[in-house]
Amino acid sequence: MPTEEELFASVDALLGEEPQLPPPAERARLREAAGITQARLAAALKSSTQTVKNWENGRSEPKEPRLTAYQRLLKGWAAKYPAHGAPTAAPAPATAAAPQPVPETFTGPAAPDTAEPETETVVPVEAPGAPAVVKRSAKSWRSPGRKINPNIAAAPYQHGPLAVLDGDGFAYGVEGIVLDCPATTVVELVEWTLRESGLGAAKLNRYGKDSDPLIVLTAAAAVKLGLPERLEGHEQRRSLRLPEDHPVVKQVAKAKWQLTQRGFGPWARIYRKVQGRERQCVQLAILSWDALDERSWPGVTEMDPIDIARVLGVYAQRVITPRGSTAVSGLELMTALRPPTKPERDEETGNWVSGYNPGSLGTEPMDPAPPEATPEHPVVVNSGWQGGFLNEEAYQWVRDVNTLSDEECTLPYAVGLDLNTAFLAAAARLAVGLSAPDHFHNVQFNPKIPGSWLVDLSHIELDPRLPSPFTPDGSRPTGPAWYQTHTLAYAQELGHDVHPIEAYLRRETGAYLDPWHDRLKNAYVDTLADMGVTRGLDDRAFLAAMDQHKHNDPAMAAVLAAIKATVKGGVGKLRERPQGKHYKQGEPWPALERPTWRPDIRAAVISKARVNMHRKLNNMAKMTGLFPLAVLSDCVVYPSPGESPLDFLPYAASGKPQPGGFRLGPTPGLAKLEGVQSMLWAVDLMEKGLNPARHIKGGDAVLDEGE
Repeated sequence: MPTEEELFASVDALLGEEPQLPPPAERARLREAAGITQARLAAALKSSTQTVKNWENGRSEPKEPRLTAYQRLLKGWAAKYPAHGAPTAAPAPATAAAPQPVPETFTGPAAPDTAEPETETVVPVEAPGAPAVVKRSAKSWRSPGRKINPNIAAAPYQHGPLAVLDGDGFAYGVEGIVLDCPATTVVELVEWTLRESGLGAAKLNRYGKDSDPLIVLTAAAAVKLGLPERLEGHEQRRSLRLPEDHPVVKQVAKAKWQLTQRGFGPWARIYRKVQGRERQCVQLAILSWDALDERSWPGVTEMDPIDIARVLGVYAQRVITPRGSTAVSGLELMTALRPPTKPERDEETGNWVSGYNPGSLGTEPMDPAPPEATPEHPVVVNSGWQGGFLNEEAYQWVRDVNTLSDEECTLPYAVGLDLNTAFLAAAARLAVGLSAPDHFHNVQFNPKIPGSWLVDLSHIELDPRLPSPFTPDGSRPTGPAWYQTHTLAYAQELGHDVHPIEAYLRRETGAYLDPWHDRLKNAYVDTLADMGVTRGLDDRAFLAAMDQHKHNDPAMAAVLAAIKATVKGGVGKLRERPQGKHYKQGEPWPALERPTWRPDIRAAVISKARVNMHRKLNNMAKMTGLFPLAVLSDCVVYPSPGESPLDFLPYAASGKPQPGGFRLGPTPGLAKLEGVQSMLWAVDLMEKGLNPARHIKGGDAVLDEGE
């Protein structure tokens, strides 16, 4: 017989085990019996709706501290709503039609028969449009489910834009979809993706192309498919790729598939030539090869596959299916929204041909004007250009400490304000050149014509407590220099004469970036709203919501970071410089082959963003008498009597923000709190020649300076 001590030890061991939860189907039944939505339950448990869905369909289990809280809730519901003997609801009227279950969709071979009989439970799967009903056996709730294919869109992309593949053959998609992927080689994966997966995305413009399906490989999936877990080498990360004699590369070639010139790297495109209207192309992203940069996708590579799919899926649905870095995606989005061609009927033959799509950049690359190029560009080297270059860059300015007043120095705090996606705000209704530049001498300045102008602004005297609006470092111009149209238009706005000596101007113009701005603005605002930061909040509530928004949902925080990186990276890609230690000055580099290599458009965006910043700085000085301590790109630091922007921003007697200055809010161009430090800290940095705006967040945080 066991001793009392042994029995107590056994009981204590049982008590020490993790709380046991009812089967996933019962969890869903109890919640529905209580009349609680998944979203409301997620809010109560400080989690996400998708996570609750995962608990109720068996794809994941809660962990502490939510595990105990969830068990307590389910026990309470189970006592109130037992599975048997509970009061039944009144029968529905006889005329009401019974809901018809949607048949289960199978993407692979059926599971083998088992001798053990199983009971069947029907569980609704939430999805946009008509909800699908997926049949699952009680036994199968113990493991992630295969063949769960709710119809979230129309065929052929009914399963969304992408999936994340793990080492067990599960492909996790958007809206909680899990597909069964039987592929064991890269070639089999490509063919399964195109023929069976139902992955991809519809074009963003009527004249554009559908987005190719994206398969994201976890480290385990990569190894299973015969790829190395890590891609090692001494080159830059973006240059790493499999050698041509690698077995997987040979398999791809043997199966008559092709790789792009970038080869088989972290972002590999595998394709065959288009047959008729049908594209045959699959994008692969290998997580363990650093396909997702931590700076653009914070924390994503550490997430479970289903959460990675959620992050990338939301980004794909709101922005574009990723096909490289966020910078690449930002550039691809421009072309997807403004396709270079459209079908036209040839009047002579009556056939449909490809014609220029008005408002786009066309299909051919365009040489810049020499002052718009970079020093190593062939246009500059081959012509022997010595006339200087545009210097339209974001602000990096620190105020001279000798201009600080005693009153300013006695203020206790330095408060940093950051403008939301300042480059995106500058892209709105921005007229840019669509044709090649023409050269002019002694031309009259016209603020409506985009281009580059040689002008002497050195005679303009400005308040030394503000940065000059004409130079990135805020210093006064010393002689003739090249400026983009917006910079000179602002000089006129300030009351100064502008007399160009020379100019490179474009006759055809258009708001090329407008659809790009609109889509990214909506993505930014909608994602912030998902994190609890909505447009309807007053300034105090907005600051409180922004203080917590990144902690509410790490997945959405990653999406937001990626959207911001897409804006700045996309603008930076418009003037991509040559890379690699073997590059020689004067040689063309691959980026020059793109119609989207347009340094003049980049200059226009940055010029307008810098002008927008200076206009606010100038208006703030007029309205409040306050002058900034420093500016770095879209961040400005002010001395303040309190720790909040509310302590120094201008408000009318009605309590509304004064127009013209900095205003708080969640939309592009409005401001949020970047950080708070002591005034002594800020002055100490300024005396050392360092920029307080760079470190105002604390913790050695460094702001992204625009590219």
